[in-house]
Amino acid sequence: MNQNTDGFVPISSENALIVDSVRRIITAYGRRRFLDRARSGDGIDDLWQELAAAGLIGALVPPDYGGSGLGVETMSLMLEELAAEGCPLLAIVLLTVAVSVLARHGSAEQRAAWLPGIADGSTRLAFAITEPDAGTNAHAIRTTATPIADGWRIDGAKTYITNVDEAAALIVVARSGTDTATGRGRLTMLIVPADAPGLNFTRIETRVVSHERQFAVHFDDVRVPAEARIGPEGDGLKAAFAGLNPERIVVAGMCNGLTRFALKAASSYANDRRVWRTSIGAHQAIAHPLAQAYAQLKLAQLATQRAAQLYDGGGDAGEASNIAKFIAADTAVFAFDRAIQTHGGNGMSAEYDLADLWFVTRLQQIAPVSREMILNYLAQHALGLEKSY
Repeated sequence: MNQNTDGFVPISSENALIVDSVRRIITAYGRRRFLDRARSGDGIDDLWQELAAAGLIGALVPPDYGGSGLGVETMSLMLEELAAEGCPLLAIVLLTVAVSVLARHGSAEQRAAWLPGIADGSTRLAFAITEPDAGTNAHAIRTTATPIADGWRIDGAKTYITNVDEAAALIVVARSGTDTATGRGRLTMLIVPADAPGLNFTRIETRVVSHERQFAVHFDDVRVPAEARIGPEGDGLKAAFAGLNPERIVVAGMCNGLTRFALKAASSYANDRRVWRTSIGAHQAIAHPLAQAYAQLKLAQLATQRAAQLYDGGGDAGEASNIAKFIAADTAVFAFDRAIQTHGGNGMSAEYDLADLWFVTRLQQIAPVSREMILNYLAQHALGLEKSY
């Protein structure tokens, strides 16, 4: 079940070559090796560097900074192919946010300092916005950024921040004041070195089998220079939004790949498994849900492609990005549920990897934006309904 072999969702010849390159790299690396290292906590720097050497990690980085400049559509297809081989790489999603923010709102000095390292695989950045009491409501952020004589002082805490232990720096969204008209926080975005004095982090244990670890991060009188600010003071949420649409698009691509993995595993098992006179795949109770998931996959791929092309073309991709992420995540969860059911007890076996990957898949309905917040967005902006929050 390779990407677009049926021509239903056509892709360019250039993207087809890139997808083939990703498939060759990840197939040679091996799903078993990928998941075993995730379970043991060992890193995958060798895979990361191989993808970087092929120009894949820097797909979104402009050519002037050592990247390929290929766009979000290419990145979403890469994430899809990795996930289709059972190797979802959430760290590339984080890079999508960081690159998008820096490319659109970073200063020339910031782009020169960070983008080349991202492109060649030597540098990773973390994105710190979520707080214990401020999840989807960014205006409730309590971490403060206070102007001082030589820059900014940061105090507060963030939670569920990914890969802080591997990041050279964090892009931090903090409250720098309050809008007197609305009472909402004025948010400012800053680049903070991961080894800055006063910055500490502790790991949050989860049941998700993934190479990307989660951390609680604490800022205690952390000082950064004035040039650490990304974009204008108080306009940090706008800068953060520059990374949200591409993030949702590449997550949709990854979910499409997870659906493909689940359907391939379920179809293979259903063809081989015989309980009565025929394979279990001949029974409609097995076949119809898998066929339904396949139909939904095709629609999710179309939605993802449409959102990516809108974004890459400079159009308003807000609605399309939200729809793509919503449909793709729901489809992936449905596909995994039916794949596990198809396997029966073997769906829980480590041999088939479905149970472990189900946690990663289910997470996509929660983060980076919950399905409920997407429905809020569509209700308000597409249907004109009164805002509910």
